[in-house]
Amino acid sequence: MIVRILGAAAGGGFPQWNCHCRGCEASRSGRATALTQSSIAIRANGGDWFLINASPDVRQQIELMRAHNCFAEQNGRSLPFAGIILTDAEIDHTTGLMLLRESSHPLKIYSSDRVKFALTTGYPLFSTLQNYCGVDWSPLDAAISLASDLEVEAFALSTKPPKYMQNEDRSPDEVWGVGLTIRDLSTGKTLTYAPGLAAIDETMQRRLNASDCIAIDGTFWTDDELPALGVGARSALQMGHLPLSGERGSLRQLEGLTGPRKILVHINNTNPILIPNSPERQAVESQEVEIGCDGLMFDL
Repeated sequence: MIVRILGAAAGGGFPQWNCHCRGCEASRSGRATALTQSSIAIRANGGDWFLINASPDVRQQIELMRAHNCFAEQNGRSLPFAGIILTDAEIDHTTGLMLLRESSHPLKIYSSDRVKFALTTGYPLFSTLQNYCGVDWSPLDAAISLASDLEVEAFALSTKPPKYMQNEDRSPDEVWGVGLTIRDLSTGKTLTYAPGLAAIDETMQRRLNASDCIAIDGTFWTDDELPALGVGARSALQMGHLPLSGERGSLRQLEGLTGPRKILVHINNTNPILIPNSPERQAVESQEVEIGCDGLMFDL
């Protein structure tokens, strides 16, 4: 299996156009590397690529893959992905679908029922796309086969509904976000991908430890990161993201994982780990946890 991180930043990218935090200013001055918004691509055994989440930066991400000769020669207006998997209905993970509307074939999209509902009613991307290229939707059940050697298992995460759906009547046990464990059946290697993660319980610990690589939520350094900077009112946990630092933070909970390669993705522009040589970045790297970056590609 080949994994490529297309975008490692959270919503808004890095730098974010309206933000003047020290991280964004470091990026603008060339002291920190710019990042596009969260997405990855996978393929197995020389087969087709699959896109996981469609960020608003998808055009730029596709062109960078093309520049690095990731795609076989194509003709016409074909889509370079055999399918698109959505882990949630957040704007930064779905708006890119509109940029793919020029596809000559319906977009093959896998998602949960809740995501389909949100993208048909609250943020009607599916309804709109039906008038362009069309949508060929399939449910993202517990485990699905994407290709002969590639299997994806979806598992529920304790995440929040997207902000545009939070006024809807809903059951407290509704699942608005999933993580993915992706298995290459020919090699037995696994990747667990969870760009949104509000908690790591014992079941999640076992799943992560059984993976060969994990690419997980690195959105915020502290729970009060946005309120402390005066750029938001909600805490990390209120937004459905487990902060990295603190006694109950994700870094502490990842300490016991000795098997998998550990990579942080979906990193917010305010997170100081994006600044080279910052104490926070050094703390992450000292635990042998990698900070994801655009274009990072590896085999499993």
